Amino acid sequence: MSPETISFRSTCLRALCYILLTAALVQGVYLEAIHLPDTRLSEVGFTELTQSTLLAICVILLAYVRFGLRQLPTISLLMMAFLGASLVREQDALLDAYVFDGAWQVIVTLIVLPSLYAVIRARHTFLAEFERYANSFSFGLFAAGFLVTYVFSRLYGRGEMWMAILGDAYVRDFKNAAEETTELLGYALLLFAVIELTLLARRRLTTR
Repeated sequence: MSPETISFRSTCLRALCYILLTAALVQGVYLEAIHLPDTRLSEVGFTELTQSTLLAICVILLAYVRFGLRQLPTISLLMMAFLGASLVREQDALLDAYVFDGAWQVIVTLIVLPSLYAVIRARHTFLAEFERYANSFSFGLFAAGFLVTYVFSRLYGRGEMWMAILGDAYVRDFKNAAEETTELLGYALLLFAVIELTLLARRRLTTR
């Protein structure tokens, strides 16, 4: 069996796990709104902390794929740099307050530039890996997560759009809730993509 092949039983089991996790995230946001009104949607609230947690798990799994399993080295490095930069970006307020203003930009630059340089140097390897990865379930989930997080949530969370929708009833909390919860969904999809990538890497390792 090809390492890219996923059995129907395995697909159903993973789908169930992903559905349950997604439901748990939505329920967490709901409970945050009810029981934690002072911190909801803030830097120390459930939604923001969960976003950072999902990204941190992604980075750890990708490090495992690259350094532990030694599979898909350029794909995993590029994804790790991208999601690691996103994790740092999520901490912008804390870094600005406790390190220095603009600290997150410096850290992101130190993560992204060396990683891009390494991938560009190994571009032939990257293209060969990408040709196979682009046909995987993981890539489809990653593309969906990227679009939801970095495109849809940014456009959906625009203040002017919510002002137009709500008119005189506009409250910034509506805009924040729309943007942050959509972003949370996107990060969940990215985590599912990284989990699938990890499982794919393990299958490739065991079928050698």
